[in-house]
Amino acid sequence: DISKVIHKTPSASRELLPKVTKCTDLFGYVGIEAVLDQMRRKTMKAGFEFNIMVVGQSGLGKSTLVNTLFKSKVSRKSCTPDYEEKISKTVKLHTVSHVIEEKGVKMKLTVIDTPGFGDQINNENCWEPIVKYINEQYEKYLREELNINRKRRIPDSRVHCCIYFLPATGHRLRPIDLEFMKRLGKIVSIVPVIAKADTLTVEERQEFKERIRKDLTSNGIHVYPQREYDEDPEERVLNDRIRESIPFAVVGTDKEHQVNGNKVLGRKTKWGIIEVENVAHCEFANLRDLLIRSHLQDLKDVTHNIHYESYRVRRLNESNMNFSELVLSSWPLKNGTDTCETESQL
Repeated sequence: DISKVIHKTPSASRELLPKVTKCTDLFGYVGIEAVLDQMRRKTMKAGFEFNIMVVGQSGLGKSTLVNTLFKSKVSRKSCTPDYEEKISKTVKLHTVSHVIEEKGVKMKLTVIDTPGFGDQINNENCWEPIVKYINEQYEKYLREELNINRKRRIPDSRVHCCIYFLPATGHRLRPIDLEFMKRLGKIVSIVPVIAKADTLTVEERQEFKERIRKDLTSNGIHVYPQREYDEDPEERVLNDRIRESIPFAVVGTDKEHQVNGNKVLGRKTKWGIIEVENVAHCEFANLRDLLIRSHLQDLKDVTHNIHYESYRVRRLNESNMNFSELVLSSWPLKNGTDTCETESQL
């Protein structure tokens, strides 16, 4: 028998599905697997885009963590000459774009910062500019899709992931945290992290994480990776391990220290060095693996197939929608986004 037919459907519907045959060496090599090399070459030539948003009040180390994640000066503070830290009176969004290259693979990384979020005495509706910005990017993409003369490759400015920084209070989620994640969890993939986790003991950190998970469950808040998007048992096993670790307790730094003759990223204290990439010290490595090494493409797929698709269906179903107006008119950005573009070699 030169073929193996695989069926995973009831017998009544088997004849309706195409047969899946497994090639053997009897008739020689076909070369189907070479398509993976073709895809790899095209991706390396064209590069790809990844847009990440960081949200949290001032002083939680957002810029430092992003720089640590990509081992480059990619934060807004890093690329703004004579940057001066000051509390913004309103929530304004700033975007910084970089082209990062590692081993021949180019990635256009865009970091969206949200200065002013959670810094006011009255933080009512402080998430609205963020919701507006995310929807604006969906709208831009939709307009490009509906153009008659469409670009071969539509520029993708949609937010693929939102890292939400929680202060290491050791108590419970604050009302602003709950409200933000409730509203944003429906339109973007949220990954919550406990910032500056080295201010908590190991026991305090574990108790805090359990309280946060209970608060998320009791308030019906779904953070990435959502269980309903798991595609197969193998992926579910991997994602279950991630869900058990969320929120990640992280420490960020861009300073190197010598530990046992090796250079490591870490924070030096009176009692020793907290190694950022050591899983025994913090969960930064788990966060990095999730965002870059294991789930980067999945974050983009969830954005396109789930969040953007929901937005697209809603917009196209609006009864008063004028298609010519949708295609021809522009959607002005009122958030005053600043742009900075650089190239980095890893």
